[in-house]
Amino acid sequence: MTKPKTLSFGEGGRGQLLFLTIGLAVLAIANILWGSLDIPVREVWHIVCGGEVEGHPAWSIIVRQGRLPQMLTALLTGAALGTCGLLLQTAFRNPLAGPSILGIDAGANLGVAIVLLFLGGTATIGSLTIGGHLLVVVAAMCGALAIMSLLMILSKVLRSQVMLLITGVIISYVTSSIIQLLNYSATEQGVHSFVIWGMGNFASVGIERLPVFCALSCIGLLLALLLVKPLDALLLGDRYAENLGIRIGRMRQLLLLVTGLLTATTTAFCGPISFIGLAVPHLARLTLGTAWHRTLLPATMLIGANLALVCNLLSTLPRDGSIIPISVITPLIGAPVILHVILRQSDR
Repeated sequence: MTKPKTLSFGEGGRGQLLFLTIGLAVLAIANILWGSLDIPVREVWHIVCGGEVEGHPAWSIIVRQGRLPQMLTALLTGAALGTCGLLLQTAFRNPLAGPSILGIDAGANLGVAIVLLFLGGTATIGSLTIGGHLLVVVAAMCGALAIMSLLMILSKVLRSQVMLLITGVIISYVTSSIIQLLNYSATEQGVHSFVIWGMGNFASVGIERLPVFCALSCIGLLLALLLVKPLDALLLGDRYAENLGIRIGRMRQLLLLVTGLLTATTTAFCGPISFIGLAVPHLARLTLGTAWHRTLLPATMLIGANLALVCNLLSTLPRDGSIIPISVITPLIGAPVILHVILRQSDR
């Protein structure tokens, strides 16, 4: 069996990864220097370096507690969703597989819908009452982990990857129906809160929640990097991978665990972010011209982070203190990439 045509790491991968890293640094700085409110660049840099601006105490809060956490959130979210898309496309050998295809983010949506539309935004457990953003994050995480657990159980029963994929699509439809039913009987305030959450927002992770978000995201990304060799073996087929000692069933469960953790984390903290996970792996393949995960996975993380930072910058274009929802921007960038992939598949 011949290997797919690819560039070696020394021929192209290293230089392109360096270019993507430089671009990431530039975009990260741009996200700190510019935002929805006009603050002089010199003053922003002074605040980042630890100084204060006399007469404008709010500027320090905006930069340190707003723009810095928002930049890190966008960076990690883009890397996480891009990684999920690549893992799923490799595992299912489907170029249109993405984080939403297995219904994990639909589970997060359902969890949030229950607390906002059915419970009215507050939940009481014994003498403990939880509300606000903390309840939304907990509900989204519980919903996503519940669907992930269900999929891991079904993966032991369903030997076919295609059947597992179809099961994920069915789960998405069922959860969407339940959410529509909850919308029908919910209050106007609950529907409004749920719609706002569903638009996606990198600014929802404040400075106090950032350590938890960073820890969960970094754990998921590290686990994904540890799967590079098994993923490369899967490119050559299940039989080849089994001959190398890889247990396909266990590998599938590990992929579900990693993608579930990353999808649950990003959706719980930022809301549903569409198209990044679907489009970024294809952008990485087009950029590097390789299918091997040794270079493709780091490139996917970098491109996903770059794309999310670009979307975050575009969301601040109104320049009047308001922001454009992320879910409005990502399809405008991701849809052309997916159409290109579909046309290429049709030509073949």
